[in-house]
Amino acid sequence: VQLVESGGGLVQAGGSLRLSCAASGSTFSIRAMGWYRQAPGKQRELVATITSGGRTTNYADSVKGRFTISRDNAKNTIYLQMNSLKFEDTAVYYCNAETLYQRNYWGRGTQVTVSS
Repeated sequence: VQLVESGGGLVQAGGSLRLSCAASGSTFSIRAMGWYRQAPGKQRELVATITSGGRTTNYADSVKGRFTISRDNAKNTIYLQMNSLKFEDTAVYYCNAETLYQRNYWGRGTQVTVSS
């Protein structure tokens, strides 16, 4: 499974961005996908996940009500709509895919910078 993120950038606090992650390869084996982020000097943390059918989503408390994860199975793509961005949302955002065989795949990441 290969994952390619896009959509990061620089935005002012209070603004919005939408991240995309396109999956290719053995996408039939993907059980769930999600977004994680890593800020400088901090550990990578979960942001949001979504199951393959899109029925179940999970969010970190810090982004609930501001971020929305969604997927387009026809395009093998997930999205992260980020609204009301805060300075503390600044991080490299990574796409993750978990397969039925309990293997995890990661994208290279996309930088999100929120200016205060």
